[in-house]
Amino acid sequence: MFPTVETLAQQPFLAGLTEHQLGLLVPLTSRSMFHAGNRVFREGVPAEQFWLITDGSVFLDSEVPGYDNFVLDTLRSPAVLGWSWLFPPFRWQFGAVAVDTTHTLTFNGALVRALCQSDPGLGYELTTRFLQVTSDRLRSARRRLADCQRASGHRRDV
Repeated sequence: MFPTVETLAQQPFLAGLTEHQLGLLVPLTSRSMFHAGNRVFREGVPAEQFWLITDGSVFLDSEVPGYDNFVLDTLRSPAVLGWSWLFPPFRWQFGAVAVDTTHTLTFNGALVRALCQSDPGLGYELTTRFLQVTSDRLRSARRRLADCQRASGHRRDV
């Protein structure tokens, strides 16, 4: 079944977009599924799409020396996966692995960027939403780092 305007309208990330704006996104959207343990993308490779997780969950990880792909966060449905496609140099800043069977709506990043340029209103809406996602992820990472620091017994001397 192909995504429709109604399918996109049900996604919290897209809530509030007009029917016209959703209609512009529909042809740039497909469905995907990742089985548990499958790598969705690897840090440093070209970022060419993003996903809205409709069911399932994904680990965000990073290649950290001394760790096997350090898990930074867990994204659970409904969630946005991927923002590196929007910002140069268009390479994944992190990696992602499906935790369990994960169903998504997949968006073609290059076509969405072109659409954002041709429709500044939609471009503003999507860019603002992706900036909120990056801000939320940064806050989450900061909390996790603080928790790791406390758990390891390190403290910051002032």
